[in-house]
Amino acid sequence: MSTTSASGKMATDIALSLVFFTRLPLPVLDFGDRKLADAIWAAPVAGVVVAVIGAAVFTLATSLGVASGPAAALALAAMILSTGSLHEDGFSDIADGFGGGRTPERKLEIMHDSRIGAYGASALGLSILIRWSALAEFSNGWSALLALAAAHAASRGLLGAFLHWLPSATAEGLSSRVGTVSLGTAQAGIILGAIALLVLGVGSAIAAAVLLALIFHGFRKLCLRQIGGHTGDAAGALQQLCEITVLIIASVALT
Repeated sequence: MSTTSASGKMATDIALSLVFFTRLPLPVLDFGDRKLADAIWAAPVAGVVVAVIGAAVFTLATSLGVASGPAAALALAAMILSTGSLHEDGFSDIADGFGGGRTPERKLEIMHDSRIGAYGASALGLSILIRWSALAEFSNGWSALLALAAAHAASRGLLGAFLHWLPSATAEGLSSRVGTVSLGTAQAGIILGAIALLVLGVGSAIAAAVLLALIFHGFRKLCLRQIGGHTGDAAGALQQLCEITVLIIASVALT
C-alpha cells in the first residue's frame, strides 16, 4: 500500500468519524468503500475536536468574567450540541432498558422507545451534574482543554474494542449495521485513547487506564448478561461512563 493511499484512508476515516460522532456542518464527502467499522479507530480524534469546542467556550466565558460554574455549563452545552446528544441518548436508553425490563427482549424494546423514563432521566441528570462539577473545578481554559481532550478521546477510544469483543444484540439497529470491527482497528483506537490520557501526567494516566479497563470489562459483562451483546445505545453508555471517570481524575490531577 502506498504512502499516499494510506494517508488518504486515514484522512477519510477521520472525516467519517467526524460525520458520525458530531453534528458539525461538514461538507458532503465521498467515503468510498470505507465504513464506520474501518474508521472507528479515529473516534478519539473526533473526541478531541469536541473537547476543543468545549474548551474554547469555557475559555471565552471565563475571559469575559463568567465564573467557572456557569462557564462549565456553557462548555457542556456546546459539546452536547456538537454531538447531537449522541452518547447521552444511549446512556439514558440503557438506564431505562436495563432498569425497567425483565427479559432481554423487553429491555431492547424499552431501549428502542424514544420516550425517556425515570431511570433514563436520572442517569442523564447525574451524568451532566458530575461532568459539570468536575469541569467547574478548572480555573483556566488550558487545564479544561487537557481534561476534556483526555476524557473525550479516551472514552471514544474504547468504542471499537467494545464492538469488536461483543456480538450485536440485535439483527437490526445502528450497531449491527456498522460492520465488523477488526482487532487492529480496535487496538488502534485504544492506543490513541491511551496516548490522550498522558496529558494528565503519567501517574494519573495509569490510574485512569486501570479504571477504564475495569469499567470496560464490567460493562461488557453486564451487556452480555442483560441483552446478549452490544447496541449503539450500549456504546454510548460506555462512552459516558468513561468520560465521567476521566474528568473526575482530571479534576484532581490538573487543579
